[in-house]
Amino acid sequence: MSNINLIDSFQEFKDFKNIDRPTVISVLEEVFRSMLRKKYGTDENCDVIVNPDNGDLEIWRTRKVMEDGFSEDDDLEIELAEVKLLDADMEVGDDYIEQITLESFGRRAILAARQTLVSKVLELEKDEIFKKYKDRVGEIVTGEVYQVWKKETLVLDDEGNELMMPKTEQIPADYFKKGDSVRAVILKVDMVNATPKIIISRIAPEFLQRLFEIEVPEIFDGLITIKKIVREPGERAKVAVESYDDRIDPVGACVGMKGSRIHGIVRELKNENIDVINFTNNISLYITRALSPAKITSIKLDDETKHASVYLKPDQVSLAIGRGGHNIKLAGKLTGYEIDVYREAGEEDEDVDIEEFSDEIDSWIIDELKAIGCDTAKSVLALSVDELVKRTDLEEETIKEVMSILKSEFE
Repeated sequence: MSNINLIDSFQEFKDFKNIDRPTVISVLEEVFRSMLRKKYGTDENCDVIVNPDNGDLEIWRTRKVMEDGFSEDDDLEIELAEVKLLDADMEVGDDYIEQITLESFGRRAILAARQTLVSKVLELEKDEIFKKYKDRVGEIVTGEVYQVWKKETLVLDDEGNELMMPKTEQIPADYFKKGDSVRAVILKVDMVNATPKIIISRIAPEFLQRLFEIEVPEIFDGLITIKKIVREPGERAKVAVESYDDRIDPVGACVGMKGSRIHGIVRELKNENIDVINFTNNISLYITRALSPAKITSIKLDDETKHASVYLKPDQVSLAIGRGGHNIKLAGKLTGYEIDVYREAGEEDEDVDIEEFSDEIDSWIIDELKAIGCDTAKSVLALSVDELVKRTDLEEETIKEVMSILKSEFE
Protein backbone atom coordinates (compact mmCIF):
# COMPACT_ATOMS: atom_id res chain seq x y z
CA MET A 1 0.00 0.00 0.00
CA SER A 2 2.02 2.95 -1.29
CA ASN A 3 -0.70 5.51 -0.70
CA ILE A 4 -2.49 5.39 2.62
CA ASN A 5 -5.88 7.09 2.93
CA LEU A 6 -6.23 7.69 6.65
CA ILE A 7 -9.81 8.87 6.45
CA ASP A 8 -10.78 5.48 5.04
CA SER A 9 -8.36 3.46 7.18
CA PHE A 10 -9.47 5.04 10.45
CA GLN A 11 -13.25 5.26 10.42
CA GLU A 12 -13.34 7.23 13.67
CA PHE A 13 -12.02 10.33 11.89
CA LYS A 14 -14.57 10.78 9.13
CA ASP A 15 -16.50 13.48 10.99
CA PHE A 16 -15.02 15.96 13.41
CA LYS A 17 -17.47 18.18 15.22
CA ASN A 18 -15.13 20.55 16.98
CA ILE A 19 -11.62 20.07 15.58
CA ASP A 20 -10.34 21.76 12.45
CA ARG A 21 -8.74 19.54 9.82
CA PRO A 22 -5.17 20.96 10.11
CA THR A 23 -5.14 20.09 13.82
CA VAL A 24 -6.30 16.53 13.11
CA ILE A 25 -3.67 16.15 10.39
CA SER A 26 -0.90 17.32 12.74
CA VAL A 27 -2.07 14.71 15.27
CA LEU A 28 -2.02 12.00 12.60
CA GLU A 29 1.47 13.07 11.55
CA GLU A 30 2.76 12.96 15.12
CA VAL A 31 1.29 9.47 15.70
CA PHE A 32 3.07 8.11 12.63
CA ARG A 33 6.32 9.83 13.58
CA SER A 34 6.06 8.06 16.91
CA MET A 35 5.67 4.76 15.05
CA LEU A 36 8.74 5.58 12.94
CA ARG A 37 10.82 6.29 16.05
CA LYS A 38 9.80 2.94 17.56
CA LYS A 39 10.60 1.05 14.35
CA TYR A 40 13.79 2.83 13.21
CA GLY A 41 15.03 4.57 16.35
CA THR A 42 14.67 8.04 14.74
CA ASP A 43 12.32 9.98 12.48
CA GLU A 44 14.70 12.85 11.67
CA ASN A 45 15.42 11.42 8.22
CA CYS A 46 11.74 10.75 7.48
CA ASP A 47 9.13 12.95 5.81
CA VAL A 48 5.49 12.41 6.71
CA ILE A 49 3.18 14.08 4.19
CA VAL A 50 -0.58 14.23 4.79
CA ASN A 51 -2.84 15.57 2.07
CA PRO A 52 -5.26 17.98 3.84
CA ASP A 53 -7.90 17.56 1.11
CA ASN A 54 -8.41 13.81 1.13
CA GLY A 55 -6.33 12.48 4.03
CA ASP A 56 -3.85 10.58 1.81
CA LEU A 57 -0.56 9.86 3.58
CA GLU A 58 2.95 9.32 2.25
CA ILE A 59 6.01 8.44 4.35
CA TRP A 60 9.48 8.81 2.80
CA ARG A 61 12.75 7.70 4.46
CA THR A 62 16.14 9.00 3.36
CA ARG A 63 19.47 7.19 4.04
CA LYS A 64 23.02 8.07 2.94
CA VAL A 65 24.76 5.42 0.75
CA MET A 66 28.05 4.33 2.37
CA GLU A 67 30.91 2.07 1.24
CA ASP A 68 30.55 -1.53 2.38
CA GLY A 69 31.72 -1.96 5.96
CA PHE A 70 31.68 1.80 6.71
CA SER A 71 28.00 2.14 7.79
CA GLU A 72 27.81 3.08 11.48
CA ASP A 73 24.06 3.65 11.81
CA ASP A 74 21.67 1.48 9.79
CA ASP A 75 18.81 3.86 10.56
CA LEU A 76 20.55 6.78 8.83
CA GLU A 77 22.89 4.97 6.42
CA ILE A 78 22.81 2.06 3.96
CA GLU A 79 25.75 0.12 2.49
CA LEU A 80 26.40 0.13 -1.24
CA ALA A 81 25.95 -3.63 -1.69
CA GLU A 82 22.53 -3.53 -0.03
CA VAL A 83 21.33 -0.50 -1.94
CA LYS A 84 22.48 -1.96 -5.31
CA LEU A 85 19.93 -4.76 -4.82
CA LEU A 86 17.22 -2.09 -4.51
CA ASP A 87 18.48 0.43 -7.06
CA ALA A 88 21.40 -0.44 -9.38
CA ASP A 89 22.09 3.23 -10.20
CA MET A 90 22.96 4.19 -6.61
CA GLU A 91 26.55 5.29 -5.82
CA VAL A 92 28.46 6.06 -2.59
CA GLY A 93 27.39 9.48 -1.25
CA ASP A 94 23.94 9.38 -2.85
CA ASP A 95 20.74 9.72 -0.81
CA TYR A 96 18.59 6.63 -1.03
CA ILE A 97 14.91 7.58 -0.64
CA GLU A 98 12.36 4.86 -0.05
CA GLN A 99 8.61 4.98 0.57
CA ILE A 100 7.41 3.34 3.80
CA THR A 101 4.16 1.41 3.49
CA LEU A 102 1.58 0.94 6.22
CA GLU A 103 2.01 -2.84 6.09
CA SER A 104 5.68 -2.54 7.04
CA PHE A 105 4.74 -1.42 10.55
CA GLY A 106 2.87 -4.66 11.28
CA ARG A 107 -0.71 -5.31 12.34
CA ARG A 108 -0.08 -4.76 16.05
CA ALA A 109 1.56 -1.37 15.53
CA ILE A 110 -1.31 -0.26 13.27
CA LEU A 111 -3.92 -1.23 15.89
CA ALA A 112 -1.92 0.64 18.55
CA ALA A 113 -1.79 3.69 16.25
CA ARG A 114 -5.55 3.55 15.77
CA GLN A 115 -6.07 3.45 19.55
CA THR A 116 -3.66 6.35 20.09
CA LEU A 117 -5.39 8.38 17.40
CA VAL A 118 -8.81 7.80 18.95
CA SER A 119 -7.51 8.82 22.36
CA LYS A 120 -5.73 11.95 21.13
CA VAL A 121 -8.62 13.15 18.98
CA LEU A 122 -11.15 12.64 21.79
CA GLU A 123 -8.87 14.57 24.12
CA LEU A 124 -8.50 17.35 21.56
CA GLU A 125 -12.23 17.44 20.96
CA LYS A 126 -12.95 17.83 24.68
CA ASP A 127 -10.39 20.64 24.91
CA GLU A 128 -11.97 22.39 21.92
CA ILE A 129 -15.48 22.11 23.41
CA PHE A 130 -14.17 23.50 26.70
CA LYS A 131 -12.45 26.46 25.01
CA LYS A 132 -15.42 27.14 22.76
CA TYR A 133 -17.94 27.30 25.60
CA LYS A 134 -15.59 28.97 28.10
CA ASP A 135 -15.48 31.94 25.73
CA ARG A 136 -19.29 31.93 25.45
CA VAL A 137 -20.20 32.16 29.15
CA GLY A 138 -23.08 34.64 29.44
CA GLU A 139 -24.40 33.97 25.93
CA ILE A 140 -27.78 32.45 25.09
CA VAL A 141 -27.73 28.96 23.63
CA THR A 142 -30.62 27.05 22.06
CA GLY A 143 -30.73 23.27 22.36
CA GLU A 144 -32.98 20.24 22.30
CA VAL A 145 -33.99 18.40 25.44
CA TYR A 146 -32.52 14.91 25.22
CA GLN A 147 -33.24 13.49 28.67
CA VAL A 148 -35.06 14.69 31.78
CA TRP A 149 -34.06 13.51 35.23
CA LYS A 150 -35.30 14.46 38.67
CA LYS A 151 -32.45 16.84 39.49
CA GLU A 152 -31.28 17.96 36.04
CA THR A 153 -32.06 18.04 32.33
CA LEU A 154 -29.68 17.04 29.54
CA VAL A 155 -29.79 19.36 26.52
CA LEU A 156 -27.94 18.85 23.22
CA ASP A 157 -26.79 21.82 21.15
CA ASP A 158 -26.80 21.95 17.34
CA GLU A 159 -23.53 19.99 17.21
CA GLY A 160 -24.62 17.33 19.69
CA ASN A 161 -22.57 18.67 22.60
CA GLU A 162 -24.05 17.94 26.04
CA LEU A 163 -25.32 20.84 28.16
CA MET A 164 -26.58 20.28 31.70
CA MET A 165 -29.40 22.32 33.22
CA PRO A 166 -29.80 21.54 36.94
CA LYS A 167 -33.29 21.79 38.44
CA THR A 168 -31.99 24.67 40.56
CA GLU A 169 -31.28 26.64 37.35
CA GLN A 170 -34.79 26.15 35.96
CA ILE A 171 -37.79 28.45 36.42
CA PRO A 172 -40.21 26.76 38.88
CA ALA A 173 -42.91 26.59 36.18
CA ASP A 174 -40.56 25.01 33.60
CA TYR A 175 -41.67 21.61 32.35
CA PHE A 176 -39.65 19.87 29.67
CA LYS A 177 -39.99 16.63 27.76
CA LYS A 178 -37.68 14.96 25.26
CA GLY A 179 -37.52 16.81 21.95
CA ASP A 180 -38.50 20.22 23.35
CA SER A 181 -36.50 23.22 22.21
CA VAL A 182 -35.09 25.23 25.11
CA ARG A 183 -33.26 28.54 25.47
CA ALA A 184 -30.90 29.26 28.34
CA VAL A 185 -27.76 31.21 29.15
CA ILE A 186 -24.36 29.54 29.50
CA LEU A 187 -23.68 29.91 33.23
CA LYS A 188 -20.30 28.22 33.71
CA VAL A 189 -17.93 25.72 32.12
CA ASP A 190 -15.71 23.39 34.16
CA MET A 191 -13.38 20.49 33.42
CA VAL A 192 -14.47 17.44 35.43
CA ASN A 193 -12.32 14.31 35.02
CA ALA A 194 -10.90 15.69 31.75
CA THR A 195 -14.45 16.15 30.41
CA PRO A 196 -16.04 19.59 29.88
CA LYS A 197 -19.15 20.17 32.01
CA ILE A 198 -21.31 22.96 30.60
CA ILE A 199 -23.97 24.34 32.95
CA ILE A 200 -26.83 26.39 31.50
CA SER A 201 -29.39 28.47 33.39
CA ARG A 202 -32.80 30.04 32.89
CA ILE A 203 -32.88 31.85 36.26
CA ALA A 204 -29.66 33.87 35.97
CA PRO A 205 -30.10 37.66 35.52
CA GLU A 206 -27.88 37.34 32.41
CA PHE A 207 -30.59 35.25 30.73
CA LEU A 208 -33.11 38.07 31.10
CA GLN A 209 -30.52 40.59 29.93
CA ARG A 210 -29.79 38.60 26.76
CA LEU A 211 -33.52 38.30 26.05
CA PHE A 212 -33.82 42.09 26.27
CA GLU A 213 -30.87 42.46 23.89
CA ILE A 214 -32.64 40.19 21.40
CA GLU A 215 -36.03 41.94 21.67
CA VAL A 216 -34.88 45.57 22.04
CA PRO A 217 -32.59 46.80 19.21
CA GLU A 218 -31.70 49.96 21.18
CA ILE A 219 -30.11 47.81 23.91
CA PHE A 220 -28.23 45.69 21.37
CA ASP A 221 -26.97 48.88 19.66
CA GLY A 222 -25.86 50.40 22.98
CA LEU A 223 -28.33 53.32 22.93
CA ILE A 224 -29.95 51.94 26.09
CA THR A 225 -27.94 50.38 28.90
CA ILE A 226 -29.24 47.85 31.41
CA LYS A 227 -27.80 49.06 34.72
CA LYS A 228 -29.00 46.19 36.90
CA ILE A 229 -31.35 43.21 36.91
CA VAL A 230 -32.79 41.44 39.95
CA ARG A 231 -35.11 38.45 39.76
CA GLU A 232 -37.30 36.10 41.71
CA PRO A 233 -37.47 33.52 38.87
CA GLY A 234 -40.99 32.85 37.66
CA GLU A 235 -42.45 35.51 39.96
CA ARG A 236 -41.08 38.99 39.41
CA ALA A 237 -38.10 40.85 37.97
CA LYS A 238 -36.97 44.45 38.07
CA VAL A 239 -34.80 45.92 35.35
CA ALA A 240 -33.15 49.34 35.70
CA VAL A 241 -32.39 50.95 32.34
CA GLU A 242 -30.76 54.18 31.23
CA SER A 243 -30.57 55.99 27.90
CA TYR A 244 -27.67 58.17 26.77
CA ASP A 245 -29.89 59.78 24.16
CA ASP A 246 -32.47 62.21 25.54
CA ARG A 247 -34.73 61.50 22.56
CA ILE A 248 -35.13 57.85 23.60
CA ASP A 249 -37.46 56.80 26.40
CA PRO A 250 -35.67 53.69 27.75
CA VAL A 251 -38.73 52.27 29.51
CA GLY A 252 -41.01 52.80 26.51
CA ALA A 253 -38.43 51.28 24.16
CA CYS A 254 -38.06 48.18 26.35
CA VAL A 255 -41.81 47.65 26.77
CA GLY A 256 -42.66 48.38 23.13
CA MET A 257 -45.91 49.47 21.55
CA LYS A 258 -48.73 47.95 23.63
CA GLY A 259 -46.13 45.75 25.34
CA SER A 260 -45.13 44.09 22.06
CA ARG A 261 -41.45 43.76 22.97
CA ILE A 262 -41.78 42.65 26.57
CA HIS A 263 -44.59 40.15 25.95
CA GLY A 264 -42.22 37.69 24.26
CA ILE A 265 -39.82 37.88 27.20
CA VAL A 266 -42.63 37.38 29.72
CA ARG A 267 -43.83 34.27 27.84
CA GLU A 268 -40.29 32.85 27.73
CA LEU A 269 -40.02 33.35 31.50
CA LYS A 270 -43.35 31.61 32.22
CA ASN A 271 -45.31 34.83 32.86
CA GLU A 272 -42.75 36.38 35.18
CA ASN A 273 -43.84 39.97 35.98
CA ILE A 274 -41.18 42.38 34.70
CA ASP A 275 -40.93 45.96 35.98
CA VAL A 276 -38.78 48.18 33.77
CA ILE A 277 -37.72 51.38 35.55
CA ASN A 278 -35.61 54.42 34.72
CA PHE A 279 -32.26 54.36 36.49
CA THR A 280 -31.27 57.51 38.40
CA ASN A 281 -28.52 58.52 40.81
CA ASN A 282 -31.17 60.23 42.95
CA ILE A 283 -31.63 57.48 45.58
CA SER A 284 -35.02 58.70 46.81
CA LEU A 285 -36.39 58.78 43.29
CA TYR A 286 -34.73 55.43 42.48
CA ILE A 287 -36.39 53.74 45.49
CA THR A 288 -39.73 55.34 44.58
CA ARG A 289 -39.48 53.90 41.08
CA ALA A 290 -38.22 50.55 42.37
CA LEU A 291 -41.31 50.12 44.58
CA SER A 292 -43.61 50.49 41.58
CA PRO A 293 -46.55 49.97 41.23
CA ALA A 294 -46.99 51.39 44.76
CA LYS A 295 -47.20 55.19 45.08
CA ILE A 296 -44.85 56.59 47.73
CA THR A 297 -45.82 59.56 49.93
CA SER A 298 -42.40 60.26 51.48
CA ILE A 299 -39.00 58.67 52.13
CA LYS A 300 -36.41 59.05 54.89
CA LEU A 301 -32.90 57.85 54.02
CA ASP A 302 -29.97 56.84 56.19
CA ASP A 303 -27.06 56.71 53.77
CA GLU A 304 -24.62 55.41 56.39
CA THR A 305 -26.63 52.27 57.16
CA LYS A 306 -28.15 52.08 53.66
CA HIS A 307 -31.62 52.08 55.20
CA ALA A 308 -34.78 53.64 53.80
CA SER A 309 -38.05 54.29 55.66
CA VAL A 310 -40.86 54.58 53.14
CA TYR A 311 -44.24 56.08 54.04
CA LEU A 312 -47.35 55.23 52.03
CA LYS A 313 -51.10 55.53 52.21
CA PRO A 314 -52.70 52.42 53.75
CA ASP A 315 -54.04 51.16 50.43
CA GLN A 316 -50.50 51.27 48.94
CA VAL A 317 -48.69 49.27 51.64
CA SER A 318 -49.55 45.83 50.32
CA LEU A 319 -48.73 46.94 46.76
CA ALA A 320 -45.27 48.05 47.91
CA ILE A 321 -44.69 44.73 49.68
CA GLY A 322 -46.12 42.66 46.83
CA ARG A 323 -47.24 39.04 46.75
CA GLY A 324 -44.95 36.95 48.90
CA GLY A 325 -42.93 40.08 49.67
CA HIS A 326 -41.26 39.89 46.25
CA ASN A 327 -41.75 43.55 45.32
CA ILE A 328 -40.05 45.07 48.37
CA LYS A 329 -37.34 42.40 48.39
CA LEU A 330 -36.41 43.06 44.75
CA ALA A 331 -36.58 46.84 45.25
CA GLY A 332 -34.05 46.45 48.08
CA LYS A 333 -31.72 44.34 45.92
CA LEU A 334 -32.01 46.77 43.01
CA THR A 335 -31.26 49.92 45.02
CA GLY A 336 -28.91 48.42 47.60
CA TYR A 337 -30.99 49.81 50.45
CA GLU A 338 -32.86 47.97 53.19
CA ILE A 339 -36.42 49.21 52.85
CA ASP A 340 -39.08 49.38 55.56
CA VAL A 341 -42.61 50.52 54.72
CA TYR A 342 -44.92 52.42 57.05
CA ARG A 343 -48.48 53.68 56.84
CA GLU A 344 -48.52 57.43 56.52
CA ALA A 345 -49.23 59.16 59.85
CA GLY A 346 -52.61 60.84 60.18
CA GLU A 347 -54.33 58.45 57.79
CA GLU A 348 -55.99 56.34 60.47
CA ASP A 349 -59.46 57.25 59.23
CA GLU A 350 -58.81 55.84 55.78
CA ASP A 351 -60.16 52.44 54.96
CA VAL A 352 -58.28 49.69 53.14
CA ASP A 353 -59.65 47.43 50.41
CA ILE A 354 -59.81 43.85 51.70
CA GLU A 355 -58.07 42.65 48.52
CA GLU A 356 -54.95 44.41 49.80
CA PHE A 357 -54.61 41.66 52.44
CA SER A 358 -54.35 38.83 49.89
CA ASP A 359 -50.80 38.06 51.09
CA GLU A 360 -52.05 37.22 54.59
CA ILE A 361 -55.64 36.10 54.01
CA ASP A 362 -56.57 33.26 51.63
CA SER A 363 -58.49 34.35 48.53
CA TRP A 364 -61.47 32.08 49.29
CA ILE A 365 -61.90 33.76 52.69
CA ILE A 366 -61.79 37.19 51.05
CA ASP A 367 -64.44 36.00 48.56
CA GLU A 368 -66.67 34.86 51.45
CA LEU A 369 -66.43 38.28 53.09
CA LYS A 370 -67.02 40.15 49.84
CA ALA A 371 -70.10 37.99 49.22
CA ILE A 372 -71.77 39.54 52.27
CA GLY A 373 -70.75 43.08 51.28
CA CYS A 374 -67.59 43.36 53.39
CA ASP A 375 -65.10 44.57 50.81
CA THR A 376 -62.99 46.82 53.07
CA ALA A 377 -61.13 46.21 56.34
CA LYS A 378 -63.36 48.54 58.39
CA SER A 379 -66.56 47.02 57.01
CA VAL A 380 -65.42 43.66 58.41
CA LEU A 381 -64.33 45.12 61.75
CA ALA A 382 -67.70 46.88 62.11
CA LEU A 383 -69.36 43.47 62.57
CA SER A 384 -69.05 41.15 65.57
CA VAL A 385 -67.54 37.68 65.39
CA ASP A 386 -70.96 36.10 65.97
CA GLU A 387 -72.49 38.17 63.19
CA LEU A 388 -69.79 37.10 60.74
CA VAL A 389 -70.16 33.43 61.73
CA LYS A 390 -73.91 33.59 61.03
CA ARG A 391 -73.56 35.38 57.71
CA THR A 392 -70.64 33.40 56.25
CA ASP A 393 -69.49 29.78 56.06
CA LEU A 394 -66.32 30.65 57.99
CA GLU A 395 -65.26 29.07 61.28
CA GLU A 396 -65.09 31.26 64.40
CA GLU A 397 -61.31 30.73 64.71
CA THR A 398 -60.81 31.79 61.08
CA ILE A 399 -62.83 34.97 61.60
CA LYS A 400 -60.92 35.87 64.77
CA GLU A 401 -57.63 35.42 62.88
CA VAL A 402 -58.85 37.60 60.00
CA MET A 403 -60.01 40.33 62.36
CA SER A 404 -56.65 40.27 64.15
CA ILE A 405 -54.87 40.81 60.82
CA LEU A 406 -57.21 43.66 59.88
CA LYS A 407 -56.90 45.37 63.27
CA SER A 408 -53.11 45.35 63.11
CA GLU A 409 -53.38 47.48 59.97
CA PHE A 410 -54.85 50.34 61.99
CA GLU A 411 -52.66 50.04 65.08
